[in-house]
Amino acid sequence: MAEAAFYDGESARRRTVSIRITASSLDIHEGEDWIASWPVGSVRRRDAPDGILRVALEGARELARLDVSDAGDQSAIRAHCHLLEAGDRKEKTGHILIWSALAAASIVLSVLFLVPVVAERLTPLVPFSLEKRLGHAVDNQVKLIFGKDTCSDPRGNAALATLAERLRKAAKLETATEIAVLDSKIPNAIALPGGRIYLFRALLDRADSADEIAGVLAHEMGHAVHRDSLRKLVQAGGTSYLFGLLFGDVSGGGALVLAGRMLVDSAYSRDAETAADDFAGRTMAALGRSPRPMALLLKRIEGNESKIPAFLSTHPVTDQRLQALERQVPVQSGAPLLSDEEWRALKEICKTS
Repeated sequence: MAEAAFYDGESARRRTVSIRITASSLDIHEGEDWIASWPVGSVRRRDAPDGILRVALEGARELARLDVSDAGDQSAIRAHCHLLEAGDRKEKTGHILIWSALAAASIVLSVLFLVPVVAERLTPLVPFSLEKRLGHAVDNQVKLIFGKDTCSDPRGNAALATLAERLRKAAKLETATEIAVLDSKIPNAIALPGGRIYLFRALLDRADSADEIAGVLAHEMGHAVHRDSLRKLVQAGGTSYLFGLLFGDVSGGGALVLAGRMLVDSAYSRDAETAADDFAGRTMAALGRSPRPMALLLKRIEGNESKIPAFLSTHPVTDQRLQALERQVPVQSGAPLLSDEEWRALKEICKTS
């Protein structure tokens, strides 16, 4: 019978042994001396160099092992030790499960804590030209979700441009803000990366005054000025990529698409909403108009809808927000932002679209 190498796990000494395999045991002998009999049901394979079958007794010392190089003895061991691979598979499976759980936990923690910090630090470093290109990609997602048609009535667009220009000057913005009305039945408004703002027809339909819409637009201008949409896009993109690592899509090909959808569907942080409200309040006050009508519009929508409308799901209204808006009363009343005729034209901006 061919020789094998045995290590008892107590010392590093290599012992040359012979083995005999029966239906019930693997017997190990050193010369004439018997060393051990391992029940075949407790023999487990261990990792070894090519050409060597390394086995150990389950529950024995960790370093105790038997290295078998003879092909005939290897075949006999495999034939009689039916649970030979059980321990190895269990060990490998356990390691895989542990490392997988740790990897998943690290990704989740990164999404919750690391990605927001990175997005906050990275956003100011993004050139505006790149932000506009990203905004174009998100624009496609918005139109895919909510509808691609923008309202084009000339008189309505002229009234909207007048309102936007007055808000821009009051807010002391250096560049014109691109605002359009999207023909959608969902009450919503959104600022995209790059500064483009969409006012949705359903939200305009629910408004009773130009001040209500002006407050909403000023709020969205605040998000644009603070680059909240870009920050959210960076955060959503990082989140989508990390989830791609978690679930196996590491190419990143769909990350921007998913990030765009996440941007449309997810709410801004409480700090971002507070800052946008403050921007809207200061802008309206500079025009001599109160931001309170915007609060009334939001509450009216909230009370008339059977489910939370899109604008409120992305711009959650809290009592603190409403109270803060209602406290921002201008010192001196200003002229109406739009004439009655201009307001009617704005309300009817989608009639010819």
